[in-house]
Amino acid sequence: MIRAAAISLGLLLAGCSLTPMSETPTRAVIAESALPPVKRFAAPAPTPPLASNANIAADFMALHFQLESGRTLPVFTRFEEPLTLRVTGRPAPSLGPDLARLLARLRDEAGIDIRQVRSEDAAITIEAVSRSDIRRALPQAACFVIPNVSGLDEFRRKRRAPQTNWANLRSRTRMAIFVPFDASPQEIRDCLHEELAQALGPLNDLYRLRESVFNDDNVHTVLTGYDMLILRITYDRNLRSGMARDEVAARLPAILARLNPGGAARPSEPVQPTPRAWIDAVQTALGPGASPAIRRDAAARALRIGAEEGWTDHRRAFGHYIAGRMLQVHDPDLAQRHYRAAMRYYDQTPGTGLHSAYVAAQLAAHAITRADGAAALALVRPQMAVARAAENAALLSTLMLLEAEALALSGQPDAARAVRLDSLGWARYGFGADWAVRAKLGEIAALNPRSEGEERL
Repeated sequence: MIRAAAISLGLLLAGCSLTPMSETPTRAVIAESALPPVKRFAAPAPTPPLASNANIAADFMALHFQLESGRTLPVFTRFEEPLTLRVTGRPAPSLGPDLARLLARLRDEAGIDIRQVRSEDAAITIEAVSRSDIRRALPQAACFVIPNVSGLDEFRRKRRAPQTNWANLRSRTRMAIFVPFDASPQEIRDCLHEELAQALGPLNDLYRLRESVFNDDNVHTVLTGYDMLILRITYDRNLRSGMARDEVAARLPAILARLNPGGAARPSEPVQPTPRAWIDAVQTALGPGASPAIRRDAAARALRIGAEEGWTDHRRAFGHYIAGRMLQVHDPDLAQRHYRAAMRYYDQTPGTGLHSAYVAAQLAAHAITRADGAAALALVRPQMAVARAAENAALLSTLMLLEAEALALSGQPDAARAVRLDSLGWARYGFGADWAVRAKLGEIAALNPRSEGEERL
């Protein structure tokens, strides 16, 4: 199943894919420099799931028994514990610490017995390769996971073989995850989270999920409390590989009552499937290869379908966000109306604080172009804690750089300089190479109509 290149709310992210191309679960070097050191987040603090147990059960079934292409899977599959994992290739310096942190979370929050080893017979191999190697293997992938292989060379030999087809799996014994070594620390970390989660558990992505990495909108980039619950259910003692759909469904209520007692009292929401036509429109609008006019038409089609479906949730908001991105250069005033509409729908949908933070960044950027520092500050400041909680350094540094320009516009140059300097350590984690950090700094400074000739740091 394919994850096409996608714009997560504010940042362009490449998606990932597996073999065969229509049925692969997927996602998308700290430089020595004079810039401040790379910053890292403190201990994770995921929030508990907001959904009812009935909704979580429905999500679990859709995540485990269907591929993104829509093809159904006949049986439930997982690894049997304990699990071992090794790293090969040329891992970036950031990969080791971020992987160790992720494995600790999987043990503590999902109850999965997983440890890193050096042995060649490890169940899961993470191979760090170049982005160009990944693109040669799967042209639109940022990173990907494949069953029953242990390296990129083996995948090239077996990419059309039955054992690398997810639909043929009856159990999981061996997986390979391919991540780039020449991407930003955040992109590498995001790949680790999504691809390892899909190697361990769900193979599907659902646009209807609002608090999960298992969603092609790429808003969440590290495993959430909801995701850890899905993985904990996956490895519950009352499930096993080879179970049929009805068997798993029958056991979920008792499992959820034990693992998530708070979800029993929450009211259920109607499950509103996402039409294939809407997914296709979104992928056309955000994916590679289409002309600007075709992208705008696709965005308009997604909006129309969302209205026809009667959605008032984050998918309706996402349609407006996409439309804003498509129109930002062509018709900036109309783009702002779409961003405001997106914010209204997010505001009325629980669990979409991170989504709103991305839209707030777009609205604040526009306020800065109008030299309205006060409005920009009011938009970005409430979102700082949201970006930190989500461990999204790219978003956090972007918000801080916007805050710096807003402070400069408000006649506070010293405060602006301090915030701008503080943002750079986060930018180094979020964007990686020095040139990328400096490009982001220049991009946001250029929004300020009064910035010409001003010292930035």
